[in-house]
Amino acid sequence: MTEHQTKVLIIGSGAAGCTAAIYAARASLNPIMVHGLQPGGQLTITTDVENFPGFEHAVQGPWLMEQMEKQAAHVGTKIMHDTIMKVDLSKRPFTAVGESGDSYVAETLVIATGATARWLGMPTEKKFAGFGISACATCDGFFFKGKEVLVIGGGNSAVEEALYLTNHATKVTLIHRRDSLRAEKIGQQRLFAHPKISVIWDSVVEEFVGTENPNSLTGARLKNIKTGAVSDIKADGAFIAIGHTPNTELFKGVVTMDADGYIVTTPGSTKTNIAGVFAAGDVQDKIFRQAVTAAGTGCMAALEAERFLAGGH
Repeated sequence: MTEHQTKVLIIGSGAAGCTAAIYAARASLNPIMVHGLQPGGQLTITTDVENFPGFEHAVQGPWLMEQMEKQAAHVGTKIMHDTIMKVDLSKRPFTAVGESGDSYVAETLVIATGATARWLGMPTEKKFAGFGISACATCDGFFFKGKEVLVIGGGNSAVEEALYLTNHATKVTLIHRRDSLRAEKIGQQRLFAHPKISVIWDSVVEEFVGTENPNSLTGARLKNIKTGAVSDIKADGAFIAIGHTPNTELFKGVVTMDADGYIVTTPGSTKTNIAGVFAAGDVQDKIFRQAVTAAGTGCMAALEAERFLAGGH
């Protein structure tokens, strides 16, 4: 049981956490970055990344995160393979306790715990994840140029993903378990008016089907929940768009959040309602949710922490 002291504690090691670590280390703040449950964040479950600036050709998500972490370590970040289980933000310095039993005492805190895409939770979904099944149209839509895809969901994210996918796919079929969408009316109007999009109502995916060695999705088996009728639909890709869950359980009731559990930050800043606590990346961004925007807010958080420590708060 060791106590680690730092000027900047960063919880989370995705694009936001690593960027915050790089900037804080270069400011000689000797930051500590705690890995968390998913070291490297959501990019580690993304195969080809084509939209992160600086690479002519697609790079692998896990490789990109490995490079970010190595860069953070190289400039002086102490990286801990631990998961924070509880925090005390009632007074400064803040304290956090890891699963290891170690405690972390920090003058400032950067929350970069990210968000987790919600999945349907079926074995065939896991089997074809990355082999035709994705939870991010802006990340993976390009790979389905000229192909037919499914979108599962009925909220804003499902409508946005379906509309976005029409830029690439020849046909987009939205599958929704109810007989009406929850999405904003303007999005619904655009969706219904689009010639490439059709909707299958009152239906759920029973299972995804495809070929093996290599795994490749070929379609889905659908069940109409009103009639019980089962049907098969062909598709080259499927996008699960039932929302994201921000990883903010640790901070409930302490840090101000919106109705969906995302941390609220001051506009144009990463400041939370607690002085000296900053939030960066998908934990506070439910609009863009991209690696590059997460990295941008990670940079902001480190610069704001540096300013705060220098007495400029």
